[in-house]
Amino acid sequence: MVIRLLKNLLETSEEFSETLKEMEKDQSEIKHTLTEIKNNVQRFNSRLEDPENQVKDLKCEDAKNTQPEKQKEKRIQKYEDSVRSLWDNFKRTNIRIMGVPEEEREQDIENLFEEIMTENFPYLVKEIDLQVIWLGLNVFLFVHAFLSYEKGDKYYYTREILGSALAWARASARCLNFNSMLILFPMCRNLLSFLRGTCSFCRRTLRKQLDHNLTFHKLVAYMICLHTAIHIIAHLFNFERYGRSRQATDGSLASVLSSLSHQEKEGDSWLNPMQSANMTVIYMTLTSIPGFTGVIITIVLVLMVTSSMEFIRRSYFEVFWYTHHIFIIYFIGLGIHGIGGIVRGQTEESIKESHPHRCAEFFEKWDDHDFPCKSPQFEGNSAESWKWILAPGVLYIFERILRFYRSQQQVIITKVVMHPSKVLELQMIKRGFSMEVGQYIFVNCPSISYLEWHPFTLTSAPEEDFFSIHIRAAGDWTENLIKAFEQQHSPIPRIEVDGPFGTVSEDVFQYEVAMLIGAGIGVTPFASILKSIWYKFRHADHNLKTQTIYFYWICRETGAFAWFNDLLASLEQEMEELGKVGFLNFRLFLTGWDSNIAGHAALNFDKATDILTGLKHKTFFGRPMWDKEFSTIATIHPKSVVGVFLCGPQALEKCLRKCCHQYSSLDPRKAQFYFNKENF
Repeated sequence: MVIRLLKNLLETSEEFSETLKEMEKDQSEIKHTLTEIKNNVQRFNSRLEDPENQVKDLKCEDAKNTQPEKQKEKRIQKYEDSVRSLWDNFKRTNIRIMGVPEEEREQDIENLFEEIMTENFPYLVKEIDLQVIWLGLNVFLFVHAFLSYEKGDKYYYTREILGSALAWARASARCLNFNSMLILFPMCRNLLSFLRGTCSFCRRTLRKQLDHNLTFHKLVAYMICLHTAIHIIAHLFNFERYGRSRQATDGSLASVLSSLSHQEKEGDSWLNPMQSANMTVIYMTLTSIPGFTGVIITIVLVLMVTSSMEFIRRSYFEVFWYTHHIFIIYFIGLGIHGIGGIVRGQTEESIKESHPHRCAEFFEKWDDHDFPCKSPQFEGNSAESWKWILAPGVLYIFERILRFYRSQQQVIITKVVMHPSKVLELQMIKRGFSMEVGQYIFVNCPSISYLEWHPFTLTSAPEEDFFSIHIRAAGDWTENLIKAFEQQHSPIPRIEVDGPFGTVSEDVFQYEVAMLIGAGIGVTPFASILKSIWYKFRHADHNLKTQTIYFYWICRETGAFAWFNDLLASLEQEMEELGKVGFLNFRLFLTGWDSNIAGHAALNFDKATDILTGLKHKTFFGRPMWDKEFSTIATIHPKSVVGVFLCGPQALEKCLRKCCHQYSSLDPRKAQFYFNKENF
């Protein structure tokens, strides 16, 4: 490794010397060009009538010809930076190798490449994730299964009837089984929380993959839909060719193979599942186990996918909730789909006795007892789908049992608060309940619906002796819940709670600088974080790694600021008393405003506190200019790792993700922005 680095250093130095020579040569050419320009200007003076135009032309020509010189200077600076970076890597490598004991040197060299890659190519390390591995496994399984059925001797005679459609159907079936196995894992929330919170090997990179569980769940579902379409189309071709070969009377190999079902029923040697020439594709589909279960699975899959569309999920959540739970029918149908063995291949004993490459062309003599090639024997493939889905199915059943047990534990509501803009706050206690910042719970109200569970982010801090949520009216279920708690003369509705479950916000204190960005009710996970900060400073927690927090809250109406106005005011006062004014920076933005509000705020701008929130941090009107915000933070914290946390709409996610990539320096020693988004 050291020799390679020295070699790279020498090569870079040689390139640097050549560049200097080229620059000197170009400089002489530039001087010669400038001399010619001056001569031309003097020659043209007598012909030009406007002196001002002469000066402008001269400046323009001079700027054009001096531009290559500036580019050369930039190239030289770039080479200098490359040499300096290479030398730094060489020094670190040299120290790393020579500064360890002999018995640890081998292990250190193994980790050296990973460390250098992480330091010098941070984006390459960032972008390699589980989704790429998953996609690669899909490609491998598809190609492997396709070649097995397209080239294997076992299915030589089956291909004589079906052609390449056999391989397409079986390869897509293999990927269907694989993705059906995976689709339940992202929904095992207790397993994900365990991996996130308790496993020592679960570093930041892996935890970020766990935070994409819903995205991965959707990708797997799309892959299932794709391979389902391929599987159905391929089998439609297969059934059509089964019927055509069964009706054929031309004495071809396909017709002879299709007629084996009548000649040797007792030997179970049939290859074509259509037992008569009058059997139709529809009849075979509805009367066979694979065909009937395939129809049921397809209908269930269509209902689940269509009801999961963004519009339906947002506007008619109940439809999404109920139709999504028919996945049970999908897995039952998938488990028994392979029973029946419609796809058949030649047995191993028959291949040894009558190999298809040796005996296929003599199929007319199969019935001749004196001929060495005998009629081939076939067997159906055993059902495989249940083997793929058994383990995740059992794991998911345990997940549901655990969640049911926890949901049946008593929840006591200690306080109910109605905030402006139809926001309900519930403060509750539950035996054995333990939480971390930014986590969420599922809430059920049996008086409204026995089956519907809705996720809500916890707004309380782990240091408090209760846990709380804020619920905004955003649908039938939430509106009915708020109405139930608004009724003063009726008993408080019973609430069931499942959770808590981990989210990306748990990592906020792992960053030196944090940007917390909430849109509307999306501020709830950051309320928990801000409360926890207040308690940490109260108890003088010296283990806090975070040095600065930028809190962005984007609201459409002024009443929304009242949800956590007392908390923000307390934090502002606490930071001022402790001399930590720069630790917590508020950026409150009001997007829904008119001229009256803006005029009133402008008249009172000189006051010490904001006219809308009562805070010393002023409220901004409009939306944040994210390029300016990121540029400012990158300038203030040039060598920090900045965690960007968002709980908001998808449009804002795209913008912030782009800014994180744009303002993260290629030099790992400078500012790096890591994007994190709430998903539940």
